[in-house]
Amino acid sequence: MADLVAGVDTSTQSCKVVVRDAVTGALVREGRAAHPDGTSAPPAAWESALREAISAAGGLADVRAIGVGGQQHGMVLLDDSGAVVRDALLWNDTRSASSADDLVGELGAQQWADATGSVPVASFTVTKLRWTAQHEPDTAARATAVCLPHDWLTARLRGTSDPASLTTDRGDASGTGYWSPTSGEYRTDLLVRAFGRALVVPRVVAPYDAVGEVAAEWGAADGALLAPGTGDNMAAGLGLDAQPGDVVVSLGTSGTAFAVSDVATHDVSGAVAGFADATGRFLPLVCTLNAAQVLDVVRRLLGADHEEFDSLALAAPAGAGGVTLLPYLAGERTPNRPDATGVLGGLTLGNGSRENLARAAVEGMLSGLADAVDALVELGVPVGRVILIGGAARSAAVAAVAPAVFGRPVLVADPGEYVADGAARQAARTFAAGSDAGWPTVAGRWVEASAADLAATAAMRERYAAVRDAHA
Repeated sequence: MADLVAGVDTSTQSCKVVVRDAVTGALVREGRAAHPDGTSAPPAAWESALREAISAAGGLADVRAIGVGGQQHGMVLLDDSGAVVRDALLWNDTRSASSADDLVGELGAQQWADATGSVPVASFTVTKLRWTAQHEPDTAARATAVCLPHDWLTARLRGTSDPASLTTDRGDASGTGYWSPTSGEYRTDLLVRAFGRALVVPRVVAPYDAVGEVAAEWGAADGALLAPGTGDNMAAGLGLDAQPGDVVVSLGTSGTAFAVSDVATHDVSGAVAGFADATGRFLPLVCTLNAAQVLDVVRRLLGADHEEFDSLALAAPAGAGGVTLLPYLAGERTPNRPDATGVLGGLTLGNGSRENLARAAVEGMLSGLADAVDALVELGVPVGRVILIGGAARSAAVAAVAPAVFGRPVLVADPGEYVADGAARQAARTFAAGSDAGWPTVAGRWVEASAADLAATAAMRERYAAVRDAHA
């Protein structure tokens, strides 16, 4: 019988579990379960969803190792006994925006970038700690430890709630705002600045070092190992086997553009977060709050299903006849405008068609991510191929328009659960002492733009930049 490994994606919206052959990476079975809606959540709901997803995936009885990829930044506060003291604040909870401004104002953007590789915004854990200390002092007084969603679920898989036993990895730790990718150490001084006192933090383990064994209650094979786990973007990089020079553009609830780099980044503008990856390299990343949901909103306004929306967008000319959508429907993280709203520009009597509105939605969403790729380039990050993943990448219109917006050929990856796959790949490397030589590389199709579309889309991006800058 083949050795099997499992990977978990505990995301904002759901929990997915994949079980794969440890040697070849072949998918054996999978399952999923929903998470509650909202920008905060009780961590117990994640555990319940994990149990449901594992059951749907046929259990863990034949699984030799498991890894957890989790949504970054979420703040899980624990008391002395390991009990959760409040619902976790998730990455997309922007109530700490003013706390982020305060923290940056106190030290300056340059010092934050030098210390942690990133300038904190509302999504970062450090800002949520400041908000809690200021707005929920009774809750803060009960807290003795802080961890991230994947850290907490990994501990639960090990059958413990002891704060002293918490573990994490360098990838997820780099999104807290109080850990340095350059030195590989916590910046406790920054945590204390935010929260007012020290908290217990997870031990950061090396890539592919097992953090323990899966507790018997989860029904895994005897001696099944727990991989370190990592953040969702880092896990997606593993699932794609991304290499230096690759830029991954992910179009899910949020949009991200991240690159694998051999060199740490320190962007004082705050546009590029200088994260670590899960392998020992670095993962400079730009995040936007507005991706697939932009298309969903416009699709509903047009009364179209997914197929009709794609047909409408593809029937319009490149540049949408001059209609431009600034897609800040959920505020925005990059640029840091948490209170921004969407703007429809360039609308006239002559171009006000359903087709142009659909095309403008696609172009506007992708332009926000193209700005992200440009920010990586400006920071000196090598950009070779662009790999497009995520739910919205399945849109025929998005796939067709993306090469023109990014100004380069795009590899549209085959649909897959890349975060869960990356967590499984990490589990395979943990089980096999770092080896996953038999696992396949990412599959997909290359898409290129015509010269005419490139020219028309370049003009569109100039109009987009004008609308963006006018509403700064």
